[in-house]
Amino acid sequence: MTCRPLLAAASAMILTFAHAQDYPARPIRIVVPYPAGGSADLVPRAVVDRLRTKWGQAVLVENRPGAGGNLGAESVYRAEPDGYTLLATPPGPLVVNHNLYRSLAFDPSKFVPVSVLAEIPNVLLVNPKMQVYRVKDLIDYAKANPDKLNYGSQGSGSTSHLTAELFKSTAGVKITHVPYKGSAPAMAALLAGEIDLMFDNLGVTLPQVKAGKLRALAVCSESRVASLPGVAAMSEVLPGFVSSTWVGVVAPPNTPPAIAEKLSSALDEAVRSPEVAARLAALSAEAVGGTPARMAAFMELEERRWKLVIESANVKAD
Repeated sequence: MTCRPLLAAASAMILTFAHAQDYPARPIRIVVPYPAGGSADLVPRAVVDRLRTKWGQAVLVENRPGAGGNLGAESVYRAEPDGYTLLATPPGPLVVNHNLYRSLAFDPSKFVPVSVLAEIPNVLLVNPKMQVYRVKDLIDYAKANPDKLNYGSQGSGSTSHLTAELFKSTAGVKITHVPYKGSAPAMAALLAGEIDLMFDNLGVTLPQVKAGKLRALAVCSESRVASLPGVAAMSEVLPGFVSSTWVGVVAPPNTPPAIAEKLSSALDEAVRSPEVAARLAALSAEAVGGTPARMAAFMELEERRWKLVIESANVKAD
């Protein structure tokens, strides 16, 4: 009698291993819980051709936007844990939203980490009409004129909102939040001078900076970036200040570790290939890759970072 559970467990392990060895045997669907065209969508699309070539299987990207990324995340959460339905997403559904929303229809901690594809630094942008050219100038002005400046975001709880709140608390300034419904209206408002400043990811804003339509005061990566060598890193003024938009891949709860490892290895190889690295660089994104364990540790750090910001600023979802 006592041997039966052991035999059952051994049989399950053998079947899982065999399944992983044969994986993938049919098309893979990657759900992106945001609209097409943005960095959240373009980063995973940069790797799918490489996966198709490697495996000889179709790899499809499906956009399922809504509710701050929660709708697409929930659909993957409820999918079969067989490695054929994956979630590729920025931080929101994985490390932010459960601290913003009263309740979610999924538990982000139960997703199986696979790999972080890439990171894109956020950047502090101002309308050129503002007579400030350094972060220190902005901080000095904001301290002398509390709540006179305003900043835009893609909505309450978005990365741009949380980064601005981190900036306010770190710099000790008071700046008024003006939330918009998405990136496009927020960026239009900044370009029109309706708002004074905004944090956004460098991938979508670099062309506006290069064209002189916006002024970049600082990038929020650990050090300066090659695409804007004359722009300071925020950490030069506010030590330890780092904020990026990253895109990571996770699988449904209970996905076998062997499949997660096989996926992770393939994605790591893909993002480090010259052609994918070039496509990511065009988005101002830096390839990350790595193991499921590395992604799990990274997400834990990110969750703690943004939870502190959300609680200290009393941020609530729209």
